[in-house]
Amino acid sequence: MALRNTTRRWGAIAQLLHWLVVLGIVSQFTLATLFDDLPSGAKKLTLLSRHKSIGISILILALLRLAWRWGNPTPPLPDTLRPYERSLAKLTHVLLYVLLFAVPLTGWMMSSARGFPVSWFGFWQLPDLVPKDKALYDMLVTTHGVLAWTLGIVATLHLAAALKHHFMLKDDVLRRMLPFTTNKTQG
Repeated sequence: MALRNTTRRWGAIAQLLHWLVVLGIVSQFTLATLFDDLPSGAKKLTLLSRHKSIGISILILALLRLAWRWGNPTPPLPDTLRPYERSLAKLTHVLLYVLLFAVPLTGWMMSSARGFPVSWFGFWQLPDLVPKDKALYDMLVTTHGVLAWTLGIVATLHLAAALKHHFMLKDDVLRRMLPFTTNKTQG
């Protein structure tokens, strides 16, 4: 498999970045559900710390992904798509990127506003993005939650579209993002 994207499929680097972000998003929702149900204490703080570290990882991966995408061709959408479907696909991708930046940044700002440091797996403590401020924290809690759920919804729509392409339209849209597969037209 080629490292770089081609006009027919995503390369190994783009696929790796994509699936790491997917794994990160699933982990984030799982951790958030777990620590929301826990009483205050060491276990909750440990899960919250892990949640913050994975959020920063997603932010870094999104930056790398966007940089990689700018320097590589993007496999075109199938010719069979209608104009409104092309627009929806582009809008969904833009929303995904915006949310991949907005969700971790609002989480980081939320921690800063609460006065809780953010570190990346205990290796680096990151600077506060905003000053400690209770009203700002309360607003960011809501904002972060709404953006996270919006990301979950948009990602689910993205998955549904990929599955529609694979099972109903029977094209290569999903296959070209899966490692260890080939496009139908390639063999």
